[in-house]
Amino acid sequence: MAVNSITNNNNPVINPPGTANQMGQQDFLRLMTAQLSQQDPFNPVDNQQMVAQMAQFSSLAGITETNTTLQQISEQLTAQTQLLKDIKAATTPAPTDTTQQ
Repeated sequence: MAVNSITNNNNPVINPPGTANQMGQQDFLRLMTAQLSQQDPFNPVDNQQMVAQMAQFSSLAGITETNTTLQQISEQLTAQTQLLKDIKAATTPAPTDTTQQ
């Protein structure tokens, strides 16, 4: 059974998070297990390729988690900035007329 590397341009694109066709860790492990069980014992998959694929998937998972965390931090900072603006607006006295008549 021929197995294309993940850098081959003929592989399907993994959709961004939030879409129905997103692949996760379970999908990757299921595909890897199927690949290993169906390989030719006289011509097995190169270990370096397998490790490289696993490393790329781990990196992608880490980057996705980092992006999620950074998005949450950004939302919290935006909310805090708005709260500070509201507090400043509420506590700043209205300008008074300093001209004498």
